[in-house]
Amino acid sequence: MTIGQRFARLVTDVVVRAPFLWRLFRGRMTRNFDQLAPEWDSTRVSRERLAPMIAALDATGAPTRALDVGTGTGAVARLIGERWPDAEVTGVDVSPGMIAEARRLGKERYDVGDASALPYDDASFDLVTLNNMIPFFGELARVTAPGGYVAISYSMGPKTPIWVPLERVRDELQRRGFLHIANFEAGGGLALLARRA
Repeated sequence: MTIGQRFARLVTDVVVRAPFLWRLFRGRMTRNFDQLAPEWDSTRVSRERLAPMIAALDATGAPTRALDVGTGTGAVARLIGERWPDAEVTGVDVSPGMIAEARRLGKERYDVGDASALPYDDASFDLVTLNNMIPFFGELARVTAPGGYVAISYSMGPKTPIWVPLERVRDELQRRGFLHIANFEAGGGLALLARRA
């Protein structure tokens, strides 16, 4: 792992344990992703890296409103929009640079926003996705409608710089009223699907 990737892993480990500490890291992480934004889609996004998320999406029903948290350049949001053209799809990311790229590449709605305090009403979405993203479990529970799905994927499994073991993801979601549906392995990565009770 590069120094930047090691830093992302450290931040993930700290913030999952103590979400309030995100404020200490948010500025640096945002700047890092702003710098990476122009080349992100061409160097780090591929069908293979999206395979775990695709496997999880295959097990859900068609959403009415979907939210991709930590959307980056919007790859997962675009995937959802292609799969379910009638769905209202929103991508949100703390990085203005990533959102600018997402808007350039896709037709979905893209907002600059912090995953630790999402700018959406309670129970707004029946599908919430995170791909290689730090999960703020309280916010995921808040914005997911009853009966809605949460799909969390890590494109390189434990080698992903932003990585939370799926057992931890499952336990955190279950504590917040989600039912574990399944884990998926695809394209060298892992994903978890849960449903709000």
